[in-house]
Amino acid sequence: MAKVVLQNVKKIYPFVSGEEKKKKKKKGEDEAPAEKKANLQITAQGVVAVQEFNLEIADKEFIVLVGPSGCGKSTTLRMIAGLEEITEGDLYIGDKRMNDVAPKDRDIAMVFQNYALYPHMTVYDNMAFSLKLKKTPKAEIDRKVREAAEILDITQYLSRKPKALSGGQRQRVAIGRAIVRNPKVFLMDEPLSNLDAKLRNQMRAEIIKLREKIDTTFVYVTHDQVEAMTLGDRIVIMRDGFIQQIGTPQEVFNHPANLFVAGFIGTPQMNFFNAALTKKGDKYVATILGHDVELPEDKQQALKSMADVPASVIVGVRPVHIHLADEGIDATVDVSELMGSELHLHVRSGDQDVVIVVPTTDVDLNAVHGGHKAIKYTFRPELMHFFYTDTEKNIF
Repeated sequence: MAKVVLQNVKKIYPFVSGEEKKKKKKKGEDEAPAEKKANLQITAQGVVAVQEFNLEIADKEFIVLVGPSGCGKSTTLRMIAGLEEITEGDLYIGDKRMNDVAPKDRDIAMVFQNYALYPHMTVYDNMAFSLKLKKTPKAEIDRKVREAAEILDITQYLSRKPKALSGGQRQRVAIGRAIVRNPKVFLMDEPLSNLDAKLRNQMRAEIIKLREKIDTTFVYVTHDQVEAMTLGDRIVIMRDGFIQQIGTPQEVFNHPANLFVAGFIGTPQMNFFNAALTKKGDKYVATILGHDVELPEDKQQALKSMADVPASVIVGVRPVHIHLADEGIDATVDVSELMGSELHLHVRSGDQDVVIVVPTTDVDLNAVHGGHKAIKYTFRPELMHFFYTDTEKNIF
């Protein structure tokens, strides 16, 4: 197995000149539709899709690259695979620099979101194909295919063609085809995005089990933060080609580096409020929608040690950390969603939309379930997040 290191890796897509476009048309090449990616840097060289990417992935670690569409996560994965050239920087797998090494010689295996199975081959032949190309002995091919099929519980489908399988079964075959190669690095590009919600949950569990059975390094790309939180040892959150934060799922949830990470990680999304920070007596108070919240002692000490305390901040509060109360901020329920064990309240406080999640065991449903009900809510100050209004970085 191997560690993977990316040092100052950058990907720039050069502009296509009018002359090159004409040549493509003459050759009859199809022009791929241009994907609109907002906020990416445009230089004289072209569009910068990945910016100064630095990451060290430990041997046998499961790393998840997550972010919205167009953030550069799949491009980064394809550079590791060798399917995209690295414009600047260095890629190491093990101790070997891989920038100019052909994909087939990198000892990696990649699973795509569209399965990419050969439709005319059986499951067995799909899984055995790469081993046959390497002239692997027949007995060893059979052993490896059957071992992988056993791990993935697809032994009963080995004689079938892909068209006779469900989406989840096809994805298992695609994973099995990668397992038989016993790669140093396992790359997965949104492998569950084509499955329905129930199958996605099942396959997530299968991937967790798979990771326990085969000791290898995983790099997994997804736009689904639930997948990222449940699968990754560490998460790399990306936006517009830049890394926003790297950390364990709990670290990025409890201590988001900035406003983007805070809003991206967590379902439902974190609520954000404009707040004023003032000192009343010897205590700092955050005033939110006319309601004063005294900050806990650790934040009091942090503010007292700051040379320049901001007068206005953005306060983030997760929906599960807002509580209904007899005294607090006034709100009117717009929509209430009964989710079994939880009630999701979409409320309006002045001109602010707020989402509150409360356990159904902690609330009188008749009092709050349904529209236009008047409520009051408050916050647990130790669970509030504070961000600078200009840089959007976490204050503490």
